[in-house]
Amino acid sequence: MAEAPLFKRVTLIGIGLIGSSLARVMQRENLAGEIVVSTRSEQTLKRAIELGLCNRGTMDAGEAARDADLVIICTPMGAYEAIGKHIAPFLKEGAIVSDVGSVKMPVFETLAPQLPDHVHLVPGHPVAGTEHSGPDAGFPELFKGRWTILTPAEGADDSAVEKVKELWLRAEAKVEVMDAGHHDQVLAITSHLPHLIAYTIVGTATDLGDDLQKEVIQFSASGFRDFTRIAASDPTMWRDIFLTNKEAVLEVLGRFDEDLTELKRAIRKGDGNTLFEHFTRTRAIRRGVVDAQQDDVPAPLGAIPGPYSNDD
Repeated sequence: MAEAPLFKRVTLIGIGLIGSSLARVMQRENLAGEIVVSTRSEQTLKRAIELGLCNRGTMDAGEAARDADLVIICTPMGAYEAIGKHIAPFLKEGAIVSDVGSVKMPVFETLAPQLPDHVHLVPGHPVAGTEHSGPDAGFPELFKGRWTILTPAEGADDSAVEKVKELWLRAEAKVEVMDAGHHDQVLAITSHLPHLIAYTIVGTATDLGDDLQKEVIQFSASGFRDFTRIAASDPTMWRDIFLTNKEAVLEVLGRFDEDLTELKRAIRKGDGNTLFEHFTRTRAIRRGVVDAQQDDVPAPLGAIPGPYSNDD
């Protein structure tokens, strides 16, 4: 006899890279008896249905959330408050609301106040992704071996947290439960600052003269290519990340500025010892990343970038 699904009905609000990958995981692992998708774009909704990512779809997020056991918000964070207000009247007693956003404190500031007391909020952040977006971009192996961080409030319902944890474990993710504020500080260093740097470096290339810009593209070394991949990430999502995590980002950016000033001074003075010592320290971080098996993101299996954004 087949094992009963973890959730009878799961609603995904937004069906970009993360949402579509989750849908594929839930289908593979029989985690949901029914998957309902809501998007703000008719084109995206039609494509999600064509790909078989859901049992049914609607552009009305409230209707999608009706009678759902789990609602996962997979949109940029700027939409959280409006979504929370819209779905609140439709959420049944005991429903779990989660998300996949990269910043967690604002979830409690924008989304939580909109939700009724009879639901359980379990914010989450799968630390996984590619530069592609839209329902075509998803693949079920996206979360394999990667961390998903859950940031429930103190006193959150234990059974709700455990069910969300089980969902991500079945997606082959590693799961950590963490304080939301601490999460935002950590991710400011490991994710948000690197993206800001990538956007800056690639933006500098766009300001070059046409001839020099062509040569930069033609002779791109691996470092610049990596930056262009990161800088190709969804602009709406990253705009919201920097605006919602600005305190932590500005703090780590200040430290980065100090380190950059020190390196500029060493280069100007021809201080090879300072440069060598700095580069030696950073190699240790790279070895730690490799040892933690966090250096390889699985490649999308046939996934292609589509004309959709993660908030659709």
